[in-house]
Amino acid sequence: MTIHQHATRPAARSAPNRFAAIALTMATAYTALRLWWQVSTQPSELSPVGTDLVLTSGWGTVGLCAAAAMLAGVLVVRPVSGVPAHAVRITAAAVGLAMVTAGAMLLLDVVGGVLPGLGIEFYPLGALSRTVCVGSGLALLLAVRSDLLAARPTCRTCRRLWAMTGAIDHMPRWAYAAAYVSVAGCVLRIGAQAAVGFDRSPLSAGASALLFDLGFVLAGSLLPLAQVHQFGRIWPQWVPGLRGRRVPRPLVLWPGIAVSGSMTVYFGFMQIQMIIERLSGRNPFPPSDGMGDLPEAFFWVAIPGYLIWAAALAMASLAHHRHTKRRCATCAL
Repeated sequence: MTIHQHATRPAARSAPNRFAAIALTMATAYTALRLWWQVSTQPSELSPVGTDLVLTSGWGTVGLCAAAAMLAGVLVVRPVSGVPAHAVRITAAAVGLAMVTAGAMLLLDVVGGVLPGLGIEFYPLGALSRTVCVGSGLALLLAVRSDLLAARPTCRTCRRLWAMTGAIDHMPRWAYAAAYVSVAGCVLRIGAQAAVGFDRSPLSAGASALLFDLGFVLAGSLLPLAQVHQFGRIWPQWVPGLRGRRVPRPLVLWPGIAVSGSMTVYFGFMQIQMIIERLSGRNPFPPSDGMGDLPEAFFWVAIPGYLIWAAALAMASLAHHRHTKRRCATCAL
């Protein structure tokens, strides 16, 4: 649905782009750190593979961070409209995505930090480096969105940018399909482990492993289904003290976004790396890489399972976002 002209306005060009300012501050500080590490000595033991980032290293990392800082600086002062502005936004979005992907191992930091007994070694300095890298990339992506809001006519009331994220009155069929496909992706991942044996998992046993397994199953079953079914919006009758009340929107939506986003970045990069390694005639997971003696076929089933799980969960979360948001009284989005 289009936004009526009388209900729209371009945002003030003088309004500060706060996300660009955040990205500029973080990226500048991170560039200085990466430059210092490059000209002196980068600390060792930043991750299980030694380096703290993927996709880039050395002077390439310095250049990527410097590009993020420069683009954030341009967005702070608001580029002019037209082709130059589009080029800046596209480039900034690409750099932001690259920085988020470079910090893909942050997912391991979160799991290893929350469950220290799981057997995933935690590297504090590497985790901090990856957090700043991913944070800078996300801030740059949000700065691009903010710049688009400032440049395009938007609704006076809600200032929504895309009609595809507008409110919907009922849960569409594709959302239900996405939720169950997400569950199927989780089942595929579990099936791959069952085929090789649950005793061959690289994770340690104990209380942390039990908590991880519980969270794993809930994130692959309850979380996707809660995005589309009523129990994700209204507490069911069997929940004492809460039955019939509205479920807080962030309680379902935010974990869906976090799980789908982090898994897409981490396992997406891993899948691409696997394909490159195999096309080069190498085993992507040789026995010496810490994955034990798991056969290569296991990974060619498990990693796509993760990606199916994550991508379908993202679609279901989008549907939940649209179905639980308030419709704008001005533009009806």
